[in-house]
Amino acid sequence: MRHKRIRGWTRAVFRLFVFNLLWNTVGAQIRYSIAEEVKEGSIVGNIAKDLDFDISDISYRKLRIASESSRQYFSVDSVKGELIVNGRIDRETLCGEIVNCLLPLEVVIENPLQLHRVEIEIKDINDNAPNFQTKESILKIAESATLGARFPLESAKDPDVGTNSLKSYFLNKNDHFRLNVKSLENGRKVPEIILDKPMDREKQLGHTLTLTAVDGGDPVRSGTTLLKIIVEDSNDNEPQFELPTYKATAQESAALGSNVVTIKATDPDEGINGEIQYYFGTHTPDHVRKVFNVNPDTGEITVTGKLDYEVANSYTFDVCAKDKGYPKLEGHSSVQVLIIDENDNAPEIVLTSLPNPVPENASVGTVVALINVMDLDSGDNGKVDLKISRGFPFKLKPSFDNHYSLVTDSVLDRELNSEYNIEIIATDSGFPSLRTTKTINVKVLDVNDNAPVFIHPSYNLYIEENNVAGVSLLSVAAGDTDADKNAILTYSVMDSSANHVPTSSYFYINSENGTIYSMSSFDYEKVKILQFIVQAKDHGSPSLSSNATVHVFILDQNDNAPVVIYPSAVMGSVSHQRMTRSAKAGHLVTKVTAVDADSGHNAYISYRLAEATSLFSVNLHTGEVRTKRSVSEQDDSSQRLLIEIKDNGEPVQSTTVTVDILIEDGFHEPVPDYRKKTTELNQKSGKITLYLIISLASVSLLCLLTFFILLVKCARSSNGSSSCCIRRSDSGYKNPNRNLQIQLNTDGPIKYVEVRGGDMMSQSQSFGSYLSPMSEFSDFTLVKPSSTTDFTNTLNVLDASLPDSTWTFESQQVSEHHLFLEHQKKVRPSNSIMLFYVLLYLLTVNVELIYGSTLHLTVNVEEIRMDRKTIPRT
Repeated sequence: MRHKRIRGWTRAVFRLFVFNLLWNTVGAQIRYSIAEEVKEGSIVGNIAKDLDFDISDISYRKLRIASESSRQYFSVDSVKGELIVNGRIDRETLCGEIVNCLLPLEVVIENPLQLHRVEIEIKDINDNAPNFQTKESILKIAESATLGARFPLESAKDPDVGTNSLKSYFLNKNDHFRLNVKSLENGRKVPEIILDKPMDREKQLGHTLTLTAVDGGDPVRSGTTLLKIIVEDSNDNEPQFELPTYKATAQESAALGSNVVTIKATDPDEGINGEIQYYFGTHTPDHVRKVFNVNPDTGEITVTGKLDYEVANSYTFDVCAKDKGYPKLEGHSSVQVLIIDENDNAPEIVLTSLPNPVPENASVGTVVALINVMDLDSGDNGKVDLKISRGFPFKLKPSFDNHYSLVTDSVLDRELNSEYNIEIIATDSGFPSLRTTKTINVKVLDVNDNAPVFIHPSYNLYIEENNVAGVSLLSVAAGDTDADKNAILTYSVMDSSANHVPTSSYFYINSENGTIYSMSSFDYEKVKILQFIVQAKDHGSPSLSSNATVHVFILDQNDNAPVVIYPSAVMGSVSHQRMTRSAKAGHLVTKVTAVDADSGHNAYISYRLAEATSLFSVNLHTGEVRTKRSVSEQDDSSQRLLIEIKDNGEPVQSTTVTVDILIEDGFHEPVPDYRKKTTELNQKSGKITLYLIISLASVSLLCLLTFFILLVKCARSSNGSSSCCIRRSDSGYKNPNRNLQIQLNTDGPIKYVEVRGGDMMSQSQSFGSYLSPMSEFSDFTLVKPSSTTDFTNTLNVLDASLPDSTWTFESQQVSEHHLFLEHQKKVRPSNSIMLFYVLLYLLTVNVELIYGSTLHLTVNVEEIRMDRKTIPRT
């Protein structure tokens, strides 16, 4: 304990030393010296003065003592700054045998923070006398001992150090012994007595000596011990055993302390020379001494350890009998103990080979592990039966004596169980029967028998047009119930084409995480819907894969400015119009018509005058230019209007058109002619109304017939399909199922109806019809179907509908048959012919809808203008 305290103080001193090296505000070191055992409250020194510290600042700067000792031996007087002893200081407790006993302290001063090192030297005082651990000892010496024989004695201990420690020994005066003191290398003094004169037991049975130890302190302190020397008689007869060999048996389950055999010897000597004690022989092995014990007085051999037949089935050892004479004489014999076996060992299951991982497609009967079973017992106690617990697809197959093979008993599936903890049970035939269980872990190796499965079979992706190429769009994910490389997936885009362009030019997919990136920027006006297939393939052998469909919808942005249809650019940048000076307020001067290639709100068009005028106004939605008041004589005959056309997108796109209006004084045509034309116009209007009624009735009848035919077709196909679909005729088209979409679009001043047919990836066909709003003739134009709306081509067609252009009717069927009807400028179609073509066109649409052709019908009708008179829309 003293050495532990010394080591503890040494570590404390070392830590304080390191701490002082790292502390950046350490003051000078101060050392005080005091004697141990000073009274509590004794003053060691004035630490405030010694540190040149103002006493008045002690309380403010919080001067305190810090020590690593569990006990605070010192404190600081907060008034005088004196270092005071807190309690009893025992140098022997603090430092043990260390001569220089230093108690390190730390003086901590705050505000600002300072640390000072203080060492208290504890001086030793002679407060401990030499002490013998044994106050009385007995030493037996035979009367036949030779002169000069040395007998070592117990050394005294003195915890004091220096001059206060043990100095010498003294022996009381006697006739037979003298004292000798030996000094060892470590400075310890060991006393011994030397026989100077022979002893006679018949004259004196014993001797009593007093050994005194003194220290070098002042005053001198001493300690004594009493030595009793007994003179022993001489011995001349050895003990004799009754048998040369003792034989016995013992159950291996014998309890501790049970008797095995008792040995007996005799000695003819008298007194202590005839008293006998029994011991193991000198060369008795340790394993015998661990399980047996010999009673020295009675000679009874008992069990003191656990007997184990499997470790040793018999024990043979020597015993001896010693008398108590001097010198001691002894006799010898041997003991043989046979151990009787019992069923005390459970069977042991040994794995001859570690279990091998088994592929999940392993055939029935595949060897997984080799097992050996053994039992250390003998006879029936060592017979073992081995079996496997139920519920596992394995069985034990015996090979030879106590050896088994663990084999598969059925087909394995790693996805259901990736490993098995198989319990094997071994039972012996002893009584009572003992059993052992062992759990064997068998891992099932994965085989690539599961294809990847996407979380979703299809994905919808919405992309705004004019997107930035290379941006992440979507992440697809698939899972694979296999393991390791069989579950590592690689994503790829299947080779396909959209609009005759490879899918890889549109999209790129990260092969590791399934993130899809755009490879190009999309234009809604060119492509609206895309579809491609993503494949997930594992790294197994052979590899398995699965597909998911990605539907890409391009969202429109306002990236197209309105395009002026009328007045056309071929007529020049300025449109020239005429009007009479007698025009009244609200007179229609002209009409500006524009279209926007965008869709939705981005295509809503509004018109306004960029430069204000008091004579004219423009309708916000229709683009009609009308007079705000009657024309006066003061108005200039030439007026120029700058009309701004804006869409409703964000940001707003706009364009302008300039209209020159020439104000004339009167009409060039006589009034009777005007009335005649009006009459003719009314007659034509009546005919148009009649034709329109007839056409509407025909179309309605055809629609009813169409719906009836579709209903019959759906009823016939309902037995084989859960949904009614429009089928194609046997014309060789690949996809029989089409989606029919009818949409009424009122974007902008031009109204149109869209009839779309086809699946998501088919190229929609469109039929467009336009009537020039300012044409004096009934020009009617049908634009051939196209996959996308190309407004540049549309404008070219619309330009052809002006008075000095040709009138064209063009239609395209899915079978790529083209019908061209063209009339030159001089041959104008009558209103009845125009309505006939409209009816024919609608009939064609109905027929194609019945047989499932893919259609996209766009009809734009704003108004029909004839002979400068506007016919309202019906």
